[in-house]
Amino acid sequence: MKQARLLTQVERRRLHSVINSQRHAVRNHTAVALSFYAGLRACEIAALRVGDVFDAAGNVLDTIYMSAQQTKGNASSTALVNGKLRKALQKYADAYPQRIAQPSSPLIFSAQGGGFTAQTMVNLFQHLYKIAGITGASSHSGRRQFVTELADKGINARVIQALARHSHLNTTMRYIDLNENKLRSAVELVDY
Repeated sequence: MKQARLLTQVERRRLHSVINSQRHAVRNHTAVALSFYAGLRACEIAALRVGDVFDAAGNVLDTIYMSAQQTKGNASSTALVNGKLRKALQKYADAYPQRIAQPSSPLIFSAQGGGFTAQTMVNLFQHLYKIAGITGASSHSGRRQFVTELADKGINARVIQALARHSHLNTTMRYIDLNENKLRSAVELVDY
């Protein structure tokens, strides 16, 4: 199975700039943030409702609760909201206060105001990566980046498994990027 490509820092900045130049920039930044900062899948992002992310007062929740129908594995699940994701979601709330007042409406909305399907969410990511000139990336790149960055920072694999909402640790391990630089850095840690 071919892995989704990780983005370099330069590519992430280019993606950010491209999103800023597009219609619905705040909405699109929110979708990308949900992928990169919470490791959500395209189908999960598409299935989110405003009430899954914001409380009745319009405050960003600390945890995103997803029902079994909203997840890939047909089991209810949660995703934790970190500071960067909170900031992106707050920008969303500030930009779209009328949407925040409708807890049952789709979080990520189409140009017509309805929701995205899993496939249209995948298409949105493909479109943004294409405009940014990033080849090999997909809607799963953010999720893979999320898992790999946690591993690179020394987070325990079982913790990463839980955050990625994987049933099996070997699935999580396949997400983690390995390259020669990482391998060389690892062997330099060995001391005699």
